[in-house]
Amino acid sequence: MHKSERLFQLVNLLKGRKVAVTAKQLAERLNVSERTIYRDIQNLQTSGVPIEGEAGIGYLISECDLPPMMFSVQELQALLIGSRMLEAFSDPEQAQHAQSAITKIEAVLPTKMKQINDDLPYYALGYKHDDRCQAHNKVLREAIENKNHLLMTYQDVKGDVSERTIEPLGLVYWGGKWTVISYCLLRNAYREFRLDRIVSLIALHTHFEQEEEKSVLHYIDLVKSAACDNKNN
Repeated sequence: MHKSERLFQLVNLLKGRKVAVTAKQLAERLNVSERTIYRDIQNLQTSGVPIEGEAGIGYLISECDLPPMMFSVQELQALLIGSRMLEAFSDPEQAQHAQSAITKIEAVLPTKMKQINDDLPYYALGYKHDDRCQAHNKVLREAIENKNHLLMTYQDVKGDVSERTIEPLGLVYWGGKWTVISYCLLRNAYREFRLDRIVSLIALHTHFEQEEEKSVLHYIDLVKSAACDNKNN
């Protein structure tokens, strides 16, 4: 690993942390000696990076604005693939942001990598994406960000239609179908709703509080735990 790349990685490891990281931990992570870490820390401090701490205690970067870190070619390709998927399967507003990101990523690819990038065997085709799902995606995304209740009319797999108020917690894409993970006030429990089965959505002006045990991450942990139990049984 070149020194410049190691320094970028070192800054990324320290940036935004609340707990100091020891030189030993950093050395193990970057596969170098502790002496190299001490030397790199000193070089970064000399160049103006606000690293706090000392040997034997640990290091972290104080709150400040730092320029964006350099990505490797492989990281840029991963970001490009993810942006293409977002462009194809999200709502129009997000798709526009994704296209802007793609343009910026492609602009910084090394010349020798541009052809390799064009030949990547990953494609995201959104021509089958339902316009109504895209509209629901936008309403749901905004409600999740603002923590607003939604009044939803929903048609289940049997064709039965119901109306319920939900607390939208997160959107999950299952490789073909979007679902919104919600806390359903009718059932007082988590529920998944497929976007292609939502008839209508109305954003309400009431807010909800997201809690540790009422969140999309908590729901996913429950799903994983249940899957493990079923596998073991």
